[in-house]
Amino acid sequence: MQKLFGTDGIRGRVNRHPMDPETVLKVGMAAAMVLKKERGRNMVLIGKDTRLSGYMLESALTSGICAMGMNVTLTGPIPTPGISFLTKTLRLDAGVVISASHNHYEDNGIKFFGAEGFKLPDSLEAEIEQLVSDEKAFSKRAPGAGIGKAFRLEDAKGRYIEYIKSTIPKGETLEGLKIVVDCANGAAYKITPWVLEELGAHVITIHDRPDGININEGCGSLDISSLKKAVLEHGADAGVAHDGDADRTILVDEKGNVVDGDHMMGIWGVQLKKEGRLAGDTVVATVMSNLGLEHFFASHGIKMTRAKVGDRYVAEQMQKGNYILGGEQSGHIINLLLNTTGDGPITALHIIRLVRLLEKPLSALRESIRIYPQELINVEIKKAVAITKIPGLEDLVKDCERQLGDSGRVLVRASGTEPKIRVMVEGSRKQEVNGIAVKIASFIKDNTA
Repeated sequence: MQKLFGTDGIRGRVNRHPMDPETVLKVGMAAAMVLKKERGRNMVLIGKDTRLSGYMLESALTSGICAMGMNVTLTGPIPTPGISFLTKTLRLDAGVVISASHNHYEDNGIKFFGAEGFKLPDSLEAEIEQLVSDEKAFSKRAPGAGIGKAFRLEDAKGRYIEYIKSTIPKGETLEGLKIVVDCANGAAYKITPWVLEELGAHVITIHDRPDGININEGCGSLDISSLKKAVLEHGADAGVAHDGDADRTILVDEKGNVVDGDHMMGIWGVQLKKEGRLAGDTVVATVMSNLGLEHFFASHGIKMTRAKVGDRYVAEQMQKGNYILGGEQSGHIINLLLNTTGDGPITALHIIRLVRLLEKPLSALRESIRIYPQELINVEIKKAVAITKIPGLEDLVKDCERQLGDSGRVLVRASGTEPKIRVMVEGSRKQEVNGIAVKIASFIKDNTA
């Protein structure tokens, strides 16, 4: 059977395996078997983004969970971090988000959170996956009186919004700031604008009218061209862009420059250290984070440690080291003092707050971090292949690393969510970096045809 779980749950094309209702029904049944407790509420919280397919998959997942004797509470569209937060604060057994994150509407996905608000570890995902492929596993279904019930949490968004606002000191406001928010026609379209507005900011919203198929379409954190334009047109102090499920944020400064996850980790990490709240004076990034960020942290007495790509792996490393700040270049930022997963609305609020607190424009905060030139090329492949099985690739990468020396890096990895191999090269000389990235990407393409 094809592997179900990738680096961020299950994901695929809607109405095709594994994102077809038949498979999702089994996923719900298998998850209930793994998560059900002898004593407890046996309640699973289910949220989703704004994709049209969310209705279909929500029904299938609910049916599977209830069939095995667990109960379900539905929130409707809400950001992924909202489910993480509510699962923990409502003391439920698990949370589930139906979303394909930054992908377009043709795709959808499922990701699970445990009772403490963290994504399920690989071991539990493996158990669920094994049960889905075992037809005999579902023979012990709940009897008539033991079938689960489905409820609806009407004030889910309101609870999450009030929590976000409570994460900054009482009395602080964003008055005087003008912010553009690109909601990606996704789950945060009624969250981030409301939070910023209720804290006093003048908010201009774009891409905030989801219709089920326009999620991430020419907007959001992967396409910020319209956000840049709007920030400059309105003379805004900052722009905020989320992806479809709002577990990530990319900002734009008042000059139209991108403020990515590396910038935000740098800005937030230094501030937390100044406040004496950066546990271990350490920030957890990933192998994709820029070498310039590592050097910036070192200049401020902060250690940067790297995890595998995927905010779940960042969170796991943070837990092991008792660190509180970590994240990804892509905008998944985790502050364990505030939430247990990447939280786009909270990240946006706290970085924008620093513009007021430090009395500096966002561009000045961004420019304090020297980011090395970096080139990322995604090579599409017809079928999955281990990087180690591509003849000659390892030697080519070693030669390129020697060429870059201590001032650069090469990273080649398979995507955990798409049929692609990602090539990342960074160094102090942009032309050299671009040339090496193209050479490696062309080599992969020629040898995986």
